[in-house]
Amino acid sequence: MSVQYIGKQSICFNNPPKILCGGCVAGEKESQGPLGQGQYGNTFDEVVMDPMCGKNSWEEAESELQYMASNIAIEKSGLKKENIRYIFAGDLLGQNMATSFGVGSLGIPLFGLYGACSTMGESLCLAAMTISGGFASHAMAVASSHFASAEKTFRFPLGYGSQRKMSATWTVTGSGAVILSDTSGFAKITAITPGKIIDYDFKDKENMGAAMAPAAADTIYHHLTDLGIKANHYDKIITGDLGYVGQTILIDLLKEKDIDISKVHMDCGIEIFDKETQDTHSGGSGCGCSAVVLCGHLFNLLKRKKLKKILFIPTGALLSPSSSNEGLSIPSIAHAVAIEADS
Repeated sequence: MSVQYIGKQSICFNNPPKILCGGCVAGEKESQGPLGQGQYGNTFDEVVMDPMCGKNSWEEAESELQYMASNIAIEKSGLKKENIRYIFAGDLLGQNMATSFGVGSLGIPLFGLYGACSTMGESLCLAAMTISGGFASHAMAVASSHFASAEKTFRFPLGYGSQRKMSATWTVTGSGAVILSDTSGFAKITAITPGKIIDYDFKDKENMGAAMAPAAADTIYHHLTDLGIKANHYDKIITGDLGYVGQTILIDLLKEKDIDISKVHMDCGIEIFDKETQDTHSGGSGCGCSAVVLCGHLFNLLKRKKLKKILFIPTGALLSPSSSNEGLSIPSIAHAVAIEADS
């Protein structure tokens, strides 16, 4: 067998799937943050200055982001799109419409996913299992979000001019695509820990970090316990989009279990924006947040061996316009993907 099941919910790959390449596209605001013009230079493959991407709606613009990121990844890989057997992709919109109209035109068999902001983790888990199981030689994982389409769907259309709480995060406009291979790559996925639904009966949709932190804590705890390792096994434990509020809660929750990740924790939502100069309050969020940070910044660090082992854990708040309007809680989930730079 090519996989090994460990503990309650983890999988270790005896023949780890390889990360061949990644492609990412980000918006103008993202390009003005630390990962667009800071000490790392521009870590995005392409920056879209027009938030409409030349389309007629925010939703069509998000589809274009997915299409662009996917094509960048395919071009980098040296493959033809016919060489990619399956795509695992998702977004934040109803019926996964950004995905359907985005990567659907590539003509590659598609598994449409909804894990909210955890979608990049979910897609990587499933793509890795598919490669390791011998069901494909190449598969692609894709996720996207768009600030305006997310605000319109989950909160208030931008035209309302509503005020945002200080605990709110700013949905990233961007998309990332990763191509996995069974033969070659600059890094490998050594293990995964799919998450389960965690619900603390939290209902504030203006505080996604607080809603998602318990799910991140649960998945990290089970990953470390299942594999019998400590937090310092990894150079960085990287959550998707908890932001400053969620980061504090996550660290406190794990300390209650005698796990201290404070020295190795990084959050994509904190890294992508400068909250002081960009007015993003608690940080960044959205499927595109972890996707563009992974495909740009983190892959660059892995290639340069600045990071050798990371645990990547995108986090998702599984609310919908209906559930929120009906006063229901915000269930959350987080999926962990262990990545190592190839020696």
